[in-house]
Amino acid sequence: MSNPSTQDQRIAKMTFSSVYPLYIAKAEKKGRTKEELDQIIEWLTGFDVSQLQRLIDEKATFETFFHRATLNPNARLITGSICGYRVEDIEDPLTKKVRYLDKLVDELAKGKKMEKILRR
Repeated sequence: MSNPSTQDQRIAKMTFSSVYPLYIAKAEKKGRTKEELDQIIEWLTGFDVSQLQRLIDEKATFETFFHRATLNPNARLITGSICGYRVEDIEDPLTKKVRYLDKLVDELAKGKKMEKILRR
């Protein structure tokens, strides 16, 4: 990331609906299900399937998506590297939340058990 603020702005303007099919494909390619993906999204954001669908239909940006979300208090326990950056070191709050989601999807695709992904 040569200019973090430019990267942060790009992430904020991306639509959830453009990324969600990629999350599904990544999970299913590794033998996981859309239902499991939806479960981790609900754990992180509080959005159930019908709320997710509404956000997809309205083409909500990640900025809108996470503004409306109720972030799980245990999200702070999500650590490790994603896209070459340590999640816990990301300063921009929105970018950090998006990377939390990316990290959870990554863990799902790597076969991690749901109990571990959901940090209960």
